[in-house]
Amino acid sequence: MFTSKQRANLRSMASTLKPIGQVGKEGISENLIAGLSDALEAHELIKLTLLPASGDDGENLAANLADLLNAEVVAVIGRKAILYRRSSREGFDHIRF
Repeated sequence: MFTSKQRANLRSMASTLKPIGQVGKEGISENLIAGLSDALEAHELIKLTLLPASGDDGENLAANLADLLNAEVVAVIGRKAILYRRSSREGFDHIRF
């Protein structure tokens, strides 16, 4: 869990990010999980678009994705979700907050 200050810091970092993927009518697939996991390993902080066609509200969809990815939901703003997971790579410049 994040403190409110850490969450605010991560949200400000994510404000300049472009969404790297979207969850649509197909929902959450194995390929989506694999791609998002790779993106989290490479960047630690990602933004996603949650399309209305996915059939679920943004909060539930983001929570389900976070559980499947072993990540944490930073925020859900409208139909955008921000996820964070610390990278396990050696020598990686981790996000400091």
